[in-house]
Amino acid sequence: MTLQQLRYLIAVAEHGSINAAAHDLFVSQSNLSVAVRELEKELGVTIFNRSSKGISLTSDGVELLGYARQVTEQADLMLSRYNGTSAASHGRLAISSQHYAFVVRAFIEFANRRKEEGYEFTLRETRTSEVIDDVRDFHSDLGVLYLSTYNERVVGKRLESEGLRFTSLFKARPHVFVREGHPLAGRERIRIEELRPYPRFTFEQGAQSSLYYSEEPLATFPHERRIMASDRATLTGLLRHTDGFLTSTGMRSDEMFDGIVSIPVESDEVMNVGYITHGERRLSSLVKEYIEHLYQQILGSTGAFVPSRAVTAYAQG
Repeated sequence: MTLQQLRYLIAVAEHGSINAAAHDLFVSQSNLSVAVRELEKELGVTIFNRSSKGISLTSDGVELLGYARQVTEQADLMLSRYNGTSAASHGRLAISSQHYAFVVRAFIEFANRRKEEGYEFTLRETRTSEVIDDVRDFHSDLGVLYLSTYNERVVGKRLESEGLRFTSLFKARPHVFVREGHPLAGRERIRIEELRPYPRFTFEQGAQSSLYYSEEPLATFPHERRIMASDRATLTGLLRHTDGFLTSTGMRSDEMFDGIVSIPVESDEVMNVGYITHGERRLSSLVKEYIEHLYQQILGSTGAFVPSRAVTAYAQG
């Protein structure tokens, strides 16, 4: 087994295609295929499922990928230490998240503090199932999503089966976002039944769509008028110019402070927003630094939410 083989393995897993990985690595597809097969033969495991639709990691492959990343990361640290270069200058960080503005703000603050040349950072605002898939498949170092009293049994069970760990950031009661001129905008609290006449906005979840994977709380509330969108900017525009509503944590993004109000909903549901990591992966210094930026964004935000013990401990030094 060689470091090069492990790097090839990581590249193929990240690209989801031997051809794409070979193109990115400037090696022939045949050489890359041979390297992967020799690694499988040496270790006595099947790393990838191969079909006409492409390749995907087996359960053994997922476990091996975790070890491969740890080995190559340690090798890179050793080389940077004894070559007189900075390990951070070759840093990589990938984040996947449901549509939360504080995640983006934390990413911006994190990126702005990196002055070195030679890094690769990725932020994906995406669907709930893809956040889980990204972390499971080591495409992302960390994912941000929420669990609730409604979806925790299903989503929590999947996280456990995928070997993922959930760490709470804060808890909040459901709130409704509406435009300032909305008929309900002046209310201090809203009963869920009062929302029935108005269109409900939700983030589109694709083929994996399920009430359990909804990004919005109160997903079981029956509603005949729904409008789905795939990004925050589109939903913000819809909120500003229609009488629709969006349910969320009540923590507003920067663009929502102008013309949009947040109102608590009378409900027993609790949103537990947190991040997920892979149990087989050691958190890098960059991941830990980004988590600190998440803490800072939560502590600097306003709204009716309760920071987790970890966030509170960070604030207390």
